[in-house]
Amino acid sequence: MPQSAPDSERKRTRKARRSARGRGWLRLFTFIGLFLVLMAVLGFVTFANGIPRSELPVTGSADGIVVLTGGASRIVDAAELLASGRGKRLLISGVNPATTPGELTRINPDFERLLAFIDLGHDATNTIGNAVETGRWVREQKFRSLIVVTSGWHMPRALIEIENELPDVRLTPYPVVSERMREDPWWSDASTVRLLLIEYVKYVASFVRVHLNPARTAGGSRRTHS
Repeated sequence: MPQSAPDSERKRTRKARRSARGRGWLRLFTFIGLFLVLMAVLGFVTFANGIPRSELPVTGSADGIVVLTGGASRIVDAAELLASGRGKRLLISGVNPATTPGELTRINPDFERLLAFIDLGHDATNTIGNAVETGRWVREQKFRSLIVVTSGWHMPRALIEIENELPDVRLTPYPVVSERMREDPWWSDASTVRLLLIEYVKYVASFVRVHLNPARTAGGSRRTHS
């Protein structure tokens, strides 16, 4: 039986409304997606631009110094801080299990006089492990302040993890500047952009994980800058 004109018109109207709602949802999801992409890009650019391109001297001192392994220059800088009296002891976190204190003198023979004040941490295999290892060492030493030495691009994530382990310890960051960050703008080299992008994703993941589980950060941490 053929449909009446009013019924046909109502069906066309309902179809048009559904189509309009579908286009509306599509525009909304597109807007939200573009907004999230824009926020991610702005966040990454802010993160990358915040990485120091020159090293600043540490003007104060702390109870201890920790350096997260990943480059010989980090260890050299941390040992120099120890030698200049910026801390009482130095922890080198994430050292290869086969490494001994005496092997540090191969990097610099002057380190031999510092060996009695250097501890090696062999357990850490990643940044979370560095934080756990550092937390255990600081509590054993009963330190209340700490200089953290790692690369500039790694420092934001390292501080999040260490602050989560040591909420009541004063942290002073000492970012080591790599040659790739010192010489050219970060955006001028594809490998540097890729490195920073990966680190930014890891930083965001650490930030979200720590703040979704704030039990260990209830005491609040104190961070100073040199």
